[in-house]
Amino acid sequence: MNAPSCAAPALPPDLPPGWHWNNRFAALGPAFSTPMNLQPLEQPYLVGYSPSAASLLGLTSEALHSPQWLDVLAGNTVPNGAQPLSSVYSGHQFGVWAGQLGDGRAVLLGELEPPTGHGGESQEIQLKGSGLTPYSRMGDGRAVLRSSIREFLCSEAIHALGIPTTRALSVVGSDHPVYRERPETAAVVTRLAPSFVRFGHFEHFCHHNLHGDLRQLADFVIDRFYPQCRTDSALKGNAYANFLQAVTQRTAHLLAQWQAVGFCHGVMNTDNMSILGLTIDYGPFQFLDGFDPGHICNHSDNQGRYAFERQPQVAYWNLYCLGQALLPLIEEQDLAIAALETYKTVYPQAFDAAMAAKLGFPTVQNGQTDLLADLLRLMAVEHVDYSIFWRRLSHWTGRAIDTPNAAEDALVRDLFLDQDGINQWLLHFSELHTYIPRGLSANLMLKTNPKYVLRNHLGELAIQAAQAKDFTVLAKLQMVLAHPFDEQPEHSTYADFPPDWAGSIAISCSS
Repeated sequence: MNAPSCAAPALPPDLPPGWHWNNRFAALGPAFSTPMNLQPLEQPYLVGYSPSAASLLGLTSEALHSPQWLDVLAGNTVPNGAQPLSSVYSGHQFGVWAGQLGDGRAVLLGELEPPTGHGGESQEIQLKGSGLTPYSRMGDGRAVLRSSIREFLCSEAIHALGIPTTRALSVVGSDHPVYRERPETAAVVTRLAPSFVRFGHFEHFCHHNLHGDLRQLADFVIDRFYPQCRTDSALKGNAYANFLQAVTQRTAHLLAQWQAVGFCHGVMNTDNMSILGLTIDYGPFQFLDGFDPGHICNHSDNQGRYAFERQPQVAYWNLYCLGQALLPLIEEQDLAIAALETYKTVYPQAFDAAMAAKLGFPTVQNGQTDLLADLLRLMAVEHVDYSIFWRRLSHWTGRAIDTPNAAEDALVRDLFLDQDGINQWLLHFSELHTYIPRGLSANLMLKTNPKYVLRNHLGELAIQAAQAKDFTVLAKLQMVLAHPFDEQPEHSTYADFPPDWAGSIAISCSS
């Protein structure tokens, strides 16, 4: 282990002109969080950063490479105006009430607000892996380099796919040892979001009968992010019921996008569900390789609760838990149920629209449901690679239907052993496209079906290189994933089938 540096810590960095801290969550009071003293990270070094996320804070690449910002991102320096804290929440984990949880390895520095006229949104800045908090329970409060790189890469990859998510500003590493299944090294990932409030925050105050605090939190979130709920006449004009409905619908849209792109979250506990409908808490996630509706990406999920095909139902179950938590405010059970019931309409509509685009239909078509069901059945039987099939079908649609191309044709058909089955399906697919211009369909599909996704083996290669202090692999992969719908022929190997060894990668709640 490297000895701690004896050098004096760098002065806190200056913010970009006009930016300032606005610590709204801290202002809620001591019932919601505990002030934190940051725990220094020994001899930190910058592993990677996102220029796109940095732009949300008005920061340049040069700034993030400065010693001052490195110390902030490592948790070694508190910026002037920030009020570090860790928040308390509770939740259901794997369907079981887990009681009090909280930010066990995360510290919220505060909220950075842009200057007037900027047009951007305020962002909370959170350090994940920054050390012990009052909510660490039996943990050490640290994150390891492996898991931090995975979260960093996937946060930005999901954003590039157009799916709502928390953002990742940076990963900072250290040689400080951290013990998991084996000795590893520490890291801190800096996350950004307009808010990190979760379903579990509301569950906490309801469970403990702290209804005054529950109301304060709900009012805070509504006034900041859902002000229309105050004036909406739906659900008898009940602001809290309208709030539940708005969260329900955002979550439904999020799940439709996950399912369409083949994203498995892996640990959809209620404390891992964002009140803003963001993808949050990247742990044992995975993008599907071979299509398997029952795929379980989390090796800690012994019962398969969070299998890929179950994610939409789990989201509804989690929303039901949120509804129970908000019931003391809504007061009328029928209104809460009515708010939750919108999920059963919004999710299938959003999913159908997403899959229509994947199939090259500008709008949902008659016969689409059967067409899609037949396709997914064929793909599931043979575990056809999900991303590769959709991308190849996109090119096939643009060239092979009107102008038969043997090579293009084979690229799609050769993914299947059941040649009769795929031939019949392609015929049905072509018939539904009869009155849609092929160029329009293909263009829509190429903008919807990514060529590049963060497969587990790609992340693993970046991790292995970074553990050897080579960060170029991470940077290159990050660059490719920032443009998932572009061809990038010079990087086409990133879109290949996963190697045989990828099947041995085990990810769990500690990943």
